[in-house]
Amino acid sequence: MDPKSQGGASPEAESPESEELTTARVAEYLRQHPDFLADQDELVAVLTPPVQHQNGPNVVDMRHFAMRRMQEEIGRLKQQQQALIQTSRANLASQARVHAAVLAIIGARSFEHLMQTVVTDLAVMLDLDVVTLCIESEAVGAISSPLAGLQLLDVDTVDALIGPKKDCLLIDHSTGASAIFGGGAGLVQSQALLRISVSAEAPSGLLALGSRSPTRFRPKQGVELLNFLARALEITLGKWLHL
Repeated sequence: MDPKSQGGASPEAESPESEELTTARVAEYLRQHPDFLADQDELVAVLTPPVQHQNGPNVVDMRHFAMRRMQEEIGRLKQQQQALIQTSRANLASQARVHAAVLAIIGARSFEHLMQTVVTDLAVMLDLDVVTLCIESEAVGAISSPLAGLQLLDVDTVDALIGPKKDCLLIDHSTGASAIFGGGAGLVQSQALLRISVSAEAPSGLLALGSRSPTRFRPKQGVELLNFLARALEITLGKWLHL
């Protein structure tokens, strides 16, 4: 009986060889599309280049080395691209956090609210472990800090810590000092110390940022956003203190 009369497919249609991807088919496709690899550069990085010895076993085909070098260069450029993307995303996230912190500082409804924002809320906003505000005072030891998170320092401590002409000091792989971070000093593995100078008449201060990550703050890290945060705090403190 004819298989077609029973609705069956023809032997040609059932043959798996008609759909099989063979070396000959691939080669023929590439012959018909000679610019295929120009639009599929990711394939160049994984293809094995041919090695030819038609001129003798002691003759090296330089195309093999050229293609290998190109593959290595493509891999290196992809790694650089991924690192750049990750750095850009991290920078955008940091920028968003600092902007939110500045808005919270300038939006404080009172001096007490401002201080609470600095010593409590900033740690959450900036994804840190400890944030304190340090003020130089001649009464260190005679009186205690009136607010948790507010630390009193000896006069000239700020200049001694970060330098008389510097506004920021970043330290990695370093534990925090209890004089600066209080009870949270044990959590600190890297820190940023930002000078706070409200006016020539006001005592010097520090905005101290601490993280349990040893590399969160690094000496060669950009400080533009951190300085922006410190300057915003300076201006807001000056207005509330009428300085």
